[in-house]
Amino acid sequence: MNFQRGRNREEPEINLIPMIDVLLVILIFMMVTTSYAKYSELQINLPQAGGESSTSTEQPLSVAVDSSANYAINGKGVHYSGINALSDALKLAAGKQTDPTIIINADAKATHQSVVNIMEAARLAGYARITFTTQNQSK
Repeated sequence: MNFQRGRNREEPEINLIPMIDVLLVILIFMMVTTSYAKYSELQINLPQAGGESSTSTEQPLSVAVDSSANYAINGKGVHYSGINALSDALKLAAGKQTDPTIIINADAKATHQSVVNIMEAARLAGYARITFTTQNQSK
């Protein structure tokens, strides 16, 4: 039954203007952010260098410490009598190198203080490049 006989039904209409606005904004965004392939078409001749390969004589200093706080620099045992003495031993082992890389090999049960002693000795010697070695866990 149609109780609304005299009324006209309004047809739903789809408003396309907001959709066109959104599509134009997306189109403008895509145009602005797209990189153009013109740069890849440029023919560039890069300069060449005929230098010799670098022969780096710089050897890293390997400093080891075990769980009993025994130190060794490049495999040679060093008696620890203070940070200044360890710093002097590092300078002696470095020779003429101005800033060698210090590789700290610390035992897993070595105290934190013994590693800090090596870092402090390297700082006193003027060496800033320090790295640590680790070992992968066996599976």
